[in-house]
Amino acid sequence: METSITELQAALAAKRVTSRQLVEQYLVRIATYDQRLRATITVNPRALAEADALDRERAQGKVRGPMHGIPVALKDNIHTADLRTTGGALAFVDLVPPYDATLTKNLRNAGAIIIAKAQLTELANWVASGMPGNYNAVNGQGLNPWDPRTDPRPGFDDGRAVMGTGGSSSGIGTNVSFWAGNVGTETSGSILSPAHANMLVGIKPTVGRISRYGVIPITADQDTPGPMTRTVADAAIMLGAMEGAAPDPNDAATKACTPPANRDYTPFLKADALKGARIGVPRAFFYDTVTSGGSTRPRGGLSPAQRRVMDEVIGVLRAQGATVVDPVSIPSIVARNADDNLLDWNPCSGLDNARGLDGNCSIVLKYGMKRDFNAWLGTLGDKAPLASLTALRTWNLAHQRAGAIKYGQAQLDISDESDVRLDRERYEADRRKDLRLTAAQGIDAVMKAHTLDALLFPGASSANIAARPGYPSITVPYALLPVTASGAQAFPAGFDPKPAPFGVTFTAGACAEPKLVALSYAFEQATRKRQAPAGFP
Repeated sequence: METSITELQAALAAKRVTSRQLVEQYLVRIATYDQRLRATITVNPRALAEADALDRERAQGKVRGPMHGIPVALKDNIHTADLRTTGGALAFVDLVPPYDATLTKNLRNAGAIIIAKAQLTELANWVASGMPGNYNAVNGQGLNPWDPRTDPRPGFDDGRAVMGTGGSSSGIGTNVSFWAGNVGTETSGSILSPAHANMLVGIKPTVGRISRYGVIPITADQDTPGPMTRTVADAAIMLGAMEGAAPDPNDAATKACTPPANRDYTPFLKADALKGARIGVPRAFFYDTVTSGGSTRPRGGLSPAQRRVMDEVIGVLRAQGATVVDPVSIPSIVARNADDNLLDWNPCSGLDNARGLDGNCSIVLKYGMKRDFNAWLGTLGDKAPLASLTALRTWNLAHQRAGAIKYGQAQLDISDESDVRLDRERYEADRRKDLRLTAAQGIDAVMKAHTLDALLFPGASSANIAARPGYPSITVPYALLPVTASGAQAFPAGFDPKPAPFGVTFTAGACAEPKLVALSYAFEQATRKRQAPAGFP
């Protein structure tokens, strides 16, 4: 329980445990608790044999690195050529891809054992606008170990979790030590928000830092895999193992960032890294309500409990020697003109933003899904269960009684309306606006204006503004906060929701992972707030 990758590696080196024994212990935990949580979709039946092979290598004096013999899980939208990759979709329930994802190869070459494929929201939460997080048709509803109950409230009592797991979370099993760490994927929030919700560390890398080849896509403009672990050091170790030594010819974006020496992020794990660092606090919207842009009603802001936590966090940063620049204003958040305000420019989502109704939202996600999903299907060759996004929608309609599209498929519908050729000009214009508001008039502008090393965000609230330009972020655990619901959404008498995890996120510009690893590690070492959820001893 809670043992770090470094500690596991030390135990393996000292012959106090074998990789086979580690796998056995993790398999026992999965067998004991996963029926309550649904954290796994597929368990690797060859995990013990793989562990034996790596134990033999170790006995012969060959140790591939810090991941040698360490069991990890992959979100089940990441290809494994020897295990099914379902994406949580019934149409892909028996899909065994013809090739490993590049990151899967890299992890295996580093000696990692893929013990399981982890739960996710179906197709990374681009199926239906009303589908609860962490639900898919293959495995049902995943639950948060911090409150592993379903919601009893009328209108919410369809089996969904009472406490969200964050994004299209694959972090549940890491939270309760089903494995040492896992790989998640993010398009906008699905590494940061599950890390926040499960009291984990999540590294959402710069888009292209880790190859996306062999990952079921939403859009190449924003998709990225990244590690989710219980400590910053573990996440740094996994990040290095996932990164390629050279650009991947199957993913042009991998040319964006240069890997650190030996793809090793551990030299950046410095407990004093906050000393002299300049950290910006973007108060408007992320901390305090704003009414700028095209709205007259207040938007954003923190609850009193969240505000107290962030005041504490800022105090920690100052005590560790950081210069906290408070406040800083992100131009696209405080802009008075709606066309220049990010809060008035959201991704097109749901049937309200179908073709002809999407004039005031970004089509980047729905266009990218049509373009990139069809291209991904093409890489499967004769293993492809379906030929196109259109075929998937038709299949889903024909198999509703079997459990497909319980919540509809509005996101797939609005994506499939796109014409990749005829809509390209509109897509490119929207992509330019995304980058203008999130980078040029967003993160880049505020970082440059105040000479910052990073921005500090409450929870996973930087997900949207960092996701569109593909910028990196790291979430670190910090607190447990009370959950309240009032009015029509109040919980019934006698049902008391349990406190929910709350983390903080450090965000910066492209390829800033080394700096973010250093800052987040120093903050983690100064606070050490991660704890294991009760009920899973």
